[in-house]
Amino acid sequence: MNYKIGDPVMHWTYGFGKIVGLEERDLFGKTTLYYAVKLHDLTIWVPADEKLNDRLRPPTPAADFKALFKILTSPGDPLPEDRHERKLHLVERLKDGRAESMCRVLRDLLSFQQIKSLNENDQYYLKRVQASLLGEWGFSFSIPPTQAATDLNSLLNPHLSAD
Repeated sequence: MNYKIGDPVMHWTYGFGKIVGLEERDLFGKTTLYYAVKLHDLTIWVPADEKLNDRLRPPTPAADFKALFKILTSPGDPLPEDRHERKLHLVERLKDGRAESMCRVLRDLLSFQQIKSLNENDQYYLKRVQASLLGEWGFSFSIPPTQAATDLNSLLNPHLSAD
């Protein structure tokens, strides 16, 4: 996909951002186009190579996002008890960077938290996924981050009941 300066994008790791620049860079004798993506107070450079679609995607449209609400309100799928297996499971689930995957991971981690304390890695993924979802949610529905957080928390209420 070809992005232009000003285009909103979702980065598979860092979440919602905007394209703020394009630059060709020569690295190891190979010239590649890079997209500068501004994410909050961070700017990252993403190569426009064969893996671009794995790294960046357009934000989910509001109509498609609404379909994901069912995931957030449904019971969580069980996560592995072993922390190493759980980490590998979460990494694998988040690999595609899709909003659907983030919703499932968020729901599952919150459900898991009801039966067992989250370790540091679990908490990292919970915060990362929640921040990414909120950025995309706010953009897709044209609402401020505080409203997106309120809306998300109301959908997740059954999973947060013990907090």
